[in-house]
Amino acid sequence: MVTLAHIKKQSRLSLGSYGRPSMTEKLKEIGLDVGHRRIGRLVRQNGISVVRIHKYKATTGSDHKFNSAPNLLDRDFTADLPHQKWAGDISYV
Repeated sequence: MVTLAHIKKQSRLSLGSYGRPSMTEKLKEIGLDVGHRRIGRLVRQNGISVVRIHKYKATTGSDHKFNSAPNLLDRDFTADLPHQKWAGDISYV
């Protein structure tokens, strides 16, 4: 099957990032007149899968000018008497 060979080659060249629509466009550029449904079927039947890469997105900006509170407890939460050490959490924000 010439079409399957071209699909495998384009999948390797794209490092596994081409899905059915992109693969259809590439094969039509090469000169193969193939429909997207046939490409989808051939890809599924031969176990060719798309590798999706998600880029890292930083969600916390620690480069700021605000003062941060000093770590007075240093993870030592034991206390001899009540009301000596207090801690809070604002994880709902």
